[in-house]
Amino acid sequence: MRNFEAGRKCCKFAAQLIIYQLLMRYKIVFMIAMLISCAGCRAQEKDRFAGADPVRIHRFDKALFRLIEEGNEAGIQGELLCDYPEMMEVLGKGVLNMQTTTTPGFFDRLEGYYSEPTLKGLYRDAITQYDSVGDIEQQLGRAFAYFRASLPDMPLPQVYMHVSGLSQNVLVADNLLSVSIDRYMEPGYPLYQRFFHPFQREKMRRSRVAADYLTGWLLSEYPFAGNEDVLLERMIYEGKIRYLVSQALPDLAPDILMGYTEEEYAWCAGREADVWKAIVERRHLYTPDPAMTGKYIADAPASFISADAPGNIGVWIGWRIVCKYVEKTGAGPAGLMSGANARDVLAKSEYKPF
Repeated sequence: MRNFEAGRKCCKFAAQLIIYQLLMRYKIVFMIAMLISCAGCRAQEKDRFAGADPVRIHRFDKALFRLIEEGNEAGIQGELLCDYPEMMEVLGKGVLNMQTTTTPGFFDRLEGYYSEPTLKGLYRDAITQYDSVGDIEQQLGRAFAYFRASLPDMPLPQVYMHVSGLSQNVLVADNLLSVSIDRYMEPGYPLYQRFFHPFQREKMRRSRVAADYLTGWLLSEYPFAGNEDVLLERMIYEGKIRYLVSQALPDLAPDILMGYTEEEYAWCAGREADVWKAIVERRHLYTPDPAMTGKYIADAPASFISADAPGNIGVWIGWRIVCKYVEKTGAGPAGLMSGANARDVLAKSEYKPF
């Protein structure tokens, strides 16, 4: 009887083992299928606007340079003003400090500014490097399609390029958006070494042009309306903008989005809990302090947090909080930009990177 009972238990155990192995096999198959399915959903969402028509970039930069090279004063005052009236107005205010094209001396100032030898050499290099911009037009086409679907009430602009002489990198008007291509000549460009810190040069890449177009437009369409002295409000606002840009340009690497090197982004990702803990323990989150808030938002390295901390550290934390908020609440872009205030975003995000 004992042998029979032992044999029965043995058979029962073997059967349970077989069932367990089958369940585990099917569980693994099921999990793999789920992963493939989720990856497919993500790919479909990512590729939803991939086939959008590219946005045409109006090459004001090339048109102006050609006339400057020719010394064609009549062409600048006639042809250029006729073809690009709004761009001329915006350039005058943003770069030349001239209120309108009818301001006395406007065209003399324009020609004198762009005829300066160093600037003219920079201008020539810029339009040579940006002779073809099909890749940027394609990125903007994808992004604009995303905005049309996600923020249908937000108007979209005509897009231009200009050269500012290392001045304003983004110009925005009612229906106009332009970037200064001489600000995106890659970090190693010789002239940059004389005028910019390494952390500034890191953002001067072609790979950031589309992101800066979108950031400039979103900042103009959704201006900051909170208390600019309060860190949390600035962080969440900046985080919302970066979130929308990241969604509109899903192929953009997060380090490029933030203007970081790969090493700087890795530092942030590895010390997220430490940065958040420092902000909370120092009571910087809610206390109105314009000087301290500015340090968290500035491009300069956040050495007050750590010797290795990159700049825009508050912007990066704000982006992380907004990502968590969307993940937890399922908020769409329109609701995110119109409704959620900073305290609600933080509370509902359940952000705890510890």
